[in-house]
Amino acid sequence: MVKTPDELALMRQSGRLLASVFEMLDRQDLAGLSTMQVNDMVERFITVDCAARPASKGQYGFAYVLNSSINQVVCHGVPDDGAIIADGDIVNFDITLEKNGYIADSSKTYVVGDASPAARRLVRVAREAMWKGIGAVRPGARLGDIGFAIERHATSNGYTIVRDYCGHGIGREMHEDPQVLHFGRRGTGATLREGMVFTIEPMLNQGTRKVDTAPDGWTVLTADGKLSAQFEHTVAVTATGVEVLTLRQDETAPRG
Repeated sequence: MVKTPDELALMRQSGRLLASVFEMLDRQDLAGLSTMQVNDMVERFITVDCAARPASKGQYGFAYVLNSSINQVVCHGVPDDGAIIADGDIVNFDITLEKNGYIADSSKTYVVGDASPAARRLVRVAREAMWKGIGAVRPGARLGDIGFAIERHATSNGYTIVRDYCGHGIGREMHEDPQVLHFGRRGTGATLREGMVFTIEPMLNQGTRKVDTAPDGWTVLTADGKLSAQFEHTVAVTATGVEVLTLRQDETAPRG
């Protein structure tokens, strides 16, 4: 659960490489691409440009390097040649990368072209909610403080938090302790300690927080067909605060 300085250095490297994957995607015109084309593009970049391994491929029997979740898909969307990203869509890409035995995990929801104001607002608030959670990370804080900050921001803006999925510890394994809920009460849950590394990855829905799983066994959709958006970073608890290991060049975050 708690990483040594040497382990954190390796996780920092994996995080920087994963950030570069999203920076590559930021330069792409996604409209008209299939989610499989994006999957293949990301696989080439990870394996060739980053000289790393796409950690999701083969994990739990999953055959691809990313999850691609469009519009009402909450998470775990499966890349498909027939799933074409259209102008006006929102699409989340959830990507993992392993380098030198350590894994980083991050996701971003992209607004494609002329999306509706309602879609853009959902994406903005989902991003803000993740940062509210990250801002609650410091030694001595509790896991419930993170969930409380996220849930308060989401609900005050009229959105619901999906409770079926959560953040997680990460390191040599993709999913380690602790579980990081995106809802909760301040002052509850495990106490954060320097060296802990985990993901914060809230999923916000326009309507009900309830979800359904598609017949493929992977794709999770909103139960009412309304939009969902998600953002995720891998973070480390430092001596005085938090370090975002997957921080991208277009982002700023507190460091401690």
